[in-house]
Amino acid sequence: MKEEKAAFGEYNKLKADLQNKVLSEIDFAGDTSDDEIQEIIDREIIGLSKTGHFSLDLRKKLRKEIFYAIRKLDVLQELLDMPDITEIMINGTDNIFIEKNGRLFPHELRFESREKLNQVIQQIVAECNRTVNEASPIVDARLKDGTRVNVVLSPIALNGPIITIRRFPEEPVTMDDLIRYGSISEEAAGWLKDLVEKGCSIMISGGTGSGKTTFLNVLSNFIPPTERIITIEDSAELQIKTIPNIVRLETRDIHVEGCREITIRDLIRTSLRMRPSRIIVGEVRGGEAIDLLQAMNTGHPGSMSTIHANSAKDMLSRLETMVLMGTPLPLTAIRKQIVSGVHLIIQLGRLRDNSRRVTEIAEICGMKNEEIQLAPLYQMKETGEDRSGKIISALLRKGDMNNGLFL
Repeated sequence: MKEEKAAFGEYNKLKADLQNKVLSEIDFAGDTSDDEIQEIIDREIIGLSKTGHFSLDLRKKLRKEIFYAIRKLDVLQELLDMPDITEIMINGTDNIFIEKNGRLFPHELRFESREKLNQVIQQIVAECNRTVNEASPIVDARLKDGTRVNVVLSPIALNGPIITIRRFPEEPVTMDDLIRYGSISEEAAGWLKDLVEKGCSIMISGGTGSGKTTFLNVLSNFIPPTERIITIEDSAELQIKTIPNIVRLETRDIHVEGCREITIRDLIRTSLRMRPSRIIVGEVRGGEAIDLLQAMNTGHPGSMSTIHANSAKDMLSRLETMVLMGTPLPLTAIRKQIVSGVHLIIQLGRLRDNSRRVTEIAEICGMKNEEIQLAPLYQMKETGEDRSGKIISALLRKGDMNNGLFL
């Protein structure tokens, strides 16, 4: 272990010395291109090679890492260049974990110093007009490709800085992909497509990492291209390719210097003046739930959003609670708003084999004794496991599918 740390320290010193020499040759007053920086790096590495034996692999590694440190996101860039990594978790300078195929693994890469890690963080947040510092140590941001980034600094994170990154595929997941993955049955997928086209208002519910945003994006691409859509998100992640008349709105943090905070509630209210056919809210977490319900009830059927909940029934309880966070309405009045505005709940789950499945689809079919009535339409049933441990399941059709407003 001591030998490994010593070798790591020697390599970092070598890289730092080379990087300083390269930086001293760059004309920051001019517009130095990436190719010119690569040439400077190559020249310095060639000069280094004359002083001793350095393997080709070491020279390639130095070339890449120095360029990443100057023009990209340092160690983080190397991880972002690996397409099979879906999540990256950086716990301070010494611990990096990645997710591949739904499983977590430690990674050997390290940031050379806390200062360098902080530089990368500031580079990320600056590019999306966000601010993070000790006074405001938590921020959500995104990279240019839509990758979601969460940052937590000290003193909140005791072993910080902490970066958590969730990546999305370059090509959006389609319903055909979900059918192939076994996330949903072909019958249920076709039925949902028909409901979206007809203007069914849908809430997608599930736990963290269950695929809510992905499923919302898939359903949104079934909206007829003749409609005008407004998407509202904390960090823009939706990739709706089929709607030409689309407006994408994103919240703004209160800590952007000289600017006031722009919330989901602000954006929903503004969107109502923009003549939307439907409003797509990335996720409801608080008082904006009442604004979304009112939009669904006042001429914007077919609107959709996601919410964190463990079941369709729990989703209703959470929605009621969030409405109360926005306005002190009687519970009966809230439930009437939900019954009038929301037609369908799609429940997603991440199973023990890390697969993401539709576990339940339920229709909101009215009120009885002042309680919202749910009718299960599809439910997932496990039938076993294959030799690799993958869960075998079926999404089974339940009850009468022909009584609802859109069915």
